[in-house]
Amino acid sequence: MAFTFFNTLGRRRQSFEPLQAGKVGFYGCGPTVYNYAHIGNLRAYVLHDILVRSLRRTGYEVTHVMNITDVGHLSGDNDEGDDKMLKSAEERGKSVLEIADFYTEAFFNDTGRMNITPPTVVCRATAHIPEMIALIERIEKNGFTYFAGGNLYFDIAKFPSYGALALLRMEDLRAGARTALDENKRNPHDFALWFTRSKFENQALTWESPWGRGYPGWHIECSAMSMKYLGEQFDIHSGGIDHIPIHHTNEIAQSEAATGKKPWVGYWLHNEFLLLDKGKMAKSSGSFLTLQSLVDEGYDPLDYRYFLLGGHYRSQLQFSWESLSGARSARKSLTDRIRSLAEKAPPAVLDNLLQGRGAENQAEAPGGPAAERLQAFNRALEDDLSTPRALAELWGLLRDASVEPEAALAAVFDMDRALGLKALPGEDKPAGDEALEREIEGLIAERMAAKKAKDFARADSIRQSLKERGIALEDGPAGTVWRRF
Repeated sequence: MAFTFFNTLGRRRQSFEPLQAGKVGFYGCGPTVYNYAHIGNLRAYVLHDILVRSLRRTGYEVTHVMNITDVGHLSGDNDEGDDKMLKSAEERGKSVLEIADFYTEAFFNDTGRMNITPPTVVCRATAHIPEMIALIERIEKNGFTYFAGGNLYFDIAKFPSYGALALLRMEDLRAGARTALDENKRNPHDFALWFTRSKFENQALTWESPWGRGYPGWHIECSAMSMKYLGEQFDIHSGGIDHIPIHHTNEIAQSEAATGKKPWVGYWLHNEFLLLDKGKMAKSSGSFLTLQSLVDEGYDPLDYRYFLLGGHYRSQLQFSWESLSGARSARKSLTDRIRSLAEKAPPAVLDNLLQGRGAENQAEAPGGPAAERLQAFNRALEDDLSTPRALAELWGLLRDASVEPEAALAAVFDMDRALGLKALPGEDKPAGDEALEREIEGLIAERMAAKKAKDFARADSIRQSLKERGIALEDGPAGTVWRRF
């Protein structure tokens, strides 16, 4: 497959050519762990997953690095506002590290329920302070910094290409200097590389540094950690579009100022916002939906994944309960059709596919009409990860009566290596846990007997008890199936 991505740097579509043939270095901006991820945040991580799955599916060796920000992120990306971690800790009566540990676990619980592949490397900011200090020293040595009011700042005037990612003009940035909020800054768009206690008197986490005891700015964290694990130049960086004008712009400036190498990153991919009726979802508003909010309303996390795949990552996506219900119905219809195919094929076909499940495993390529559908599916993903078109090809395959069940199942397996919907019957069941499977199947049989006896209270009780254990039941024409969520 020959991928083409829309590169935010330059605002143009480009054929993907990694720095090293067959290998891809990818850094995806991770969460600031001061609260639960909301469903808008999760859109970014589904993009990361589709990207990684699609690349690995075609044979690339992908090193996926994700940061966990547990220090230094202020409520304003331009060095203004409260420290997000400190504020959350004070509100909840916990230490900053307790808050970080709790919400990091919650984040990966959410991504696991959405079948998002874990990154190759997960790096916490507080575990990489020496790397940040060393990178800042390089930037300072190269003449891009100044010290004022107890903080070390990056001087954007020394970096002529500042703002290229966000299409900002340097003359406009200079003209805005009169509106500076931080009197220590020469330009309001300058940014802190290192804060001392002059910023917050009661900062919970501080470290010794050449500029005084303090803590790093948010932007330097991603540069230091990405370069530690991917090198001074790498292939792809991704995040939400809200990162473009400040965070990613500053990352580029400080990274290239330190190394002198351009471009620091070859391809920048940014996902659009998820919209509610009143605008984009944001934690600052105090009203946001978590994944658990959807589960509490009876939705499977994979329903939400299906909903996200129905929109291109670069298009704004309007969320409503009605649209999520539509995605749930569509996904159920999808799995019912695939289950019907599995019933028509020899049992060994499905068993062989399930034994090879996983994003990097392959099955024997189907031929005939199934192969044509698979090629069209591949072209959709090659074209800037067009998941709506890819889903359409999956549906086209399932509706094509000329495709033999065995070939259709093989194609579905291959397609789902990229989509991650756990589409094959039994794919979502934990491998090797036969005792648990027997227990659940027994409860399903008991529930069916209770329903036939019109003991609906017992039937509902069984469903609820399984739900509390993270297991959802789905009733369909072929019977009841279960899945983890």
